[in-house]
Amino acid sequence: MDQAIDDGVDVLSISLGDLAMPFYKDSLAIGAFSAVSKGLVVCLPAGNSGPDISSIENDAPWAMTVGASSHDRRVKATVKLGDGTKLEGQTGYELSTLNSSLPIVFPGFPLQNGTEGCLSGSFRNIDVKGKIVVCYIVRGTFVEMGVNVKAAGGKAMIIANTFREGITTYSDVHVLPTAHVNDSSLQKLWKYKKSNPNPTATITFHGTYFGARPSPTIPSFSSRGPSLINGGILKPDIVGPGVNILSASPVKPGPGQKAPPGSYFNFLSGTSMATPHLAGVAALLKSTHKNWSAAAIKSAIMTTADRLDLDLKPIRDDYTYDSRDTANLFALGAGQVNPQAANDPGLVYDIIPLNYIQYLCGLGYSNGNVSAIARRQVQCDKIHKIKAEDLNYPSISVTLAPKTKKNITRELTNVVDGGTEVYHAVVEEPNGTSVVVSPNTLRFSKLDEKKKFTVEFKVTGIPLSKGESAEGQLLWSSGKHKVRSPISVTFA
Repeated sequence: MDQAIDDGVDVLSISLGDLAMPFYKDSLAIGAFSAVSKGLVVCLPAGNSGPDISSIENDAPWAMTVGASSHDRRVKATVKLGDGTKLEGQTGYELSTLNSSLPIVFPGFPLQNGTEGCLSGSFRNIDVKGKIVVCYIVRGTFVEMGVNVKAAGGKAMIIANTFREGITTYSDVHVLPTAHVNDSSLQKLWKYKKSNPNPTATITFHGTYFGARPSPTIPSFSSRGPSLINGGILKPDIVGPGVNILSASPVKPGPGQKAPPGSYFNFLSGTSMATPHLAGVAALLKSTHKNWSAAAIKSAIMTTADRLDLDLKPIRDDYTYDSRDTANLFALGAGQVNPQAANDPGLVYDIIPLNYIQYLCGLGYSNGNVSAIARRQVQCDKIHKIKAEDLNYPSISVTLAPKTKKNITRELTNVVDGGTEVYHAVVEEPNGTSVVVSPNTLRFSKLDEKKKFTVEFKVTGIPLSKGESAEGQLLWSSGKHKVRSPISVTFA
C-alpha cells in the first residue's frame, strides 16, 4: 500500500483478509489508513465466513468493506429423479446430458454406509462405481469432492446444500457430470430415497441462462456483522457481484493443473470477487469527480445503493428456508451497488483523516496504539474525541438503553453544481424506537455547501430484548435525488 501511494495509485482493490482484530494489530487497516489519508480509495472484502454473525473482516471505517451478492446468470443443470421430481441446480461441467438413468447412493447419510463429505476415504464400505453419488460439504472444496468420487469409480455427482449453505449454488468446473442443488432439494432427495429402496436419477445440462430470480441475493458465505472491533459502525458497507464470477484465469480449470501457457476462464465465488467490482465503480467515480475524497466516493456508493432486487422486492438472504425473510443490514450493508446512481448522489457524507483519529481516540485506544495506526505521534488528550456513532458515516448505527434518548450529528455536503435543491427527511423508524430529524428540511444552493442535522433516538413502547437489533432508514429526498442511510438500533 505504501508503494501504491508512492506510485500515484487512485484505487486499491485488495482481496485479502483475516479475523477481525484491533486496528493497531491489523496491517491491512494500518496500510489502508495511510492510503485513505492520501486520497486513495481502499476496497477490502468482508470475508467468507458467513452465515455466522460477527464474522466480518476488514471492518475499519476508512476502508470500503465489500460483501458479496448473486446475479441473474446461472449455468443450469437439472436432476430428474426416478419419480419424476425435478431439482434445478448449477454446474460448470459441459455435457449435453447424462445418457441414462443411474442408481443414486448417499455415502454417510443416516443408516447408509460410507462417511459424509465425499472425502478420499468416504467410500471404503460402499459401492459407488457407475452411480450418481450425493455429497454435501464437510471440508475441502466442491471440486475436490468430485475428484474423490471419480477416483472411487462414481459416474456423476449431486452436490446438495445443507441448511448452512441455503440456496447458494455454484457453477464450478467439475471433473465429472455434476449438479449443485440447494438445501430444499436435499430434503427432496432424502425423501425420495426413503420412499424408494432403489433410487435413480438423470442429469441434464442446459448451459447459460439469464433472468434467474430472485436476483440479487446475499449468498450464505458472505461474512456478516455486527463488528466486534469498530465500536458499532455498520459493516459491510456495500455488496456487489461475488457469486459465480466468470473471469480469466492463469490456471486451466480443473484440479491438479499447473499454470500452462495460454488463456483460460473459470468461475470463482467470494467477497474477494465482489471487491474488484466495487473498486471498478470507485475508479469510475474518481475519473468523473476528481476532487472527491475517498469518503465522498464511499458515501456516493452507499447512499445510492439498491435495497430492492430486480423484481422490486427486498433483497433476500440465501441462508434461510423462508423466502419471505429478507437480508438484514449486517448481511446487506447499505445495499446492492448501483453505479449509475452513485455518479450523481446529490449529497455526500464526507470525512477528513482527523475525524478518524478522533474516532480512534474515542474507542479508548492508547496514544501508542493510535500513533501506530496513524504512523505519527498522536496525543488523544489534546484531541476532541468522538464516539463511533458520531463519525460522519453514510450509515447510522446506535446502541440504545431503555428509558433513554440519544442524539447524533451528521453533516451533508452538496456535490451538485448549479441551482437550489431542497431536501426533506423521510424516516422509516426501527421497531421500538422513535426517530426525530432536526431540521427535517435542508436547502442547498451552491456547490460544496455543508449542512448539519441531528437525529434523536428514543425507545418507545416495549423494545426488543437486550442485544437484539432493529432496522430502519433515513432518506433525504429532493425529488431529483434520494440520499439513503440505513439505520441500525441495538438495544442495551
